[in-house]
Amino acid sequence: MADDANSPTDVPDDGTAYTRAVRETPPGPVRTPLDRRRVLAAAIEFIDEHGLEALTMRRMGAHLGVEGMALYRHVTGRDDLLDGVVELVVDELYGDPEVYLAPQHGWQDYLQRLAHGVRRIAIAHPAVFPLIATRPPAAPWVRPPLRSLRWLESFLDALTTHGFSDGAAVAAYRAYTSFLLGHLLLEVSQRGVPISPLDDPEGAPQVEDRSLAAFPLVRRFSALLSEDESTAEFEESLENLLERLQRVLRESQRPGPPR
Repeated sequence: MADDANSPTDVPDDGTAYTRAVRETPPGPVRTPLDRRRVLAAAIEFIDEHGLEALTMRRMGAHLGVEGMALYRHVTGRDDLLDGVVELVVDELYGDPEVYLAPQHGWQDYLQRLAHGVRRIAIAHPAVFPLIATRPPAAPWVRPPLRSLRWLESFLDALTTHGFSDGAAVAAYRAYTSFLLGHLLLEVSQRGVPISPLDDPEGAPQVEDRSLAAFPLVRRFSALLSEDESTAEFEESLENLLERLQRVLRESQRPGPPR
């Protein structure tokens, strides 16, 4: 009886079949090499998910699937990591199609678009936004949240080319950044984000846990007070600010001694 041609005894045991199988097996996922930008993007993702207080180099390493020490090839430490996070988040303005680096439809439109772009960043990364307010700026006179020298240059150019004097442009910059920072820090804090290490939103007393018997007006207005009017308040405050800056512009164009 002839041997079966498909019998295993007819297959040479020289490793050929194994080699072919290995070659035909799809490779597993290839790990993307770490670089500074990937580390910073992962830090933003980590803070968005877990909060700033949870961020450590060891946890960041685990988040990226590497040892914490591997991160030091790309950042010098936690402070450098946080500075890079702020820089990368502010850079999101450059990719926002609604924000212009130079005015296209007048200075008011430019400021409105820029303000809404900064607010979109605060809403997208509420746990990161307090860093924008607290990390050391590029220079002492650079004010958050427009902490980029490029955005500062863009802001001053937009106003001075539309008739603002040097002094009026600087006054507008101070008023504009104060408005944005104050409003947006308040807005993210209302979302439960601690603004400073002393804040503990989870431990804050809840109104419903306390008796309102001694506060009849608070009880009467509690439903209205709990409504989220952040967007409407932002729009109204921004309009008021732009009207104020329009007066600053008019006053700066009046003849008289420099102010």
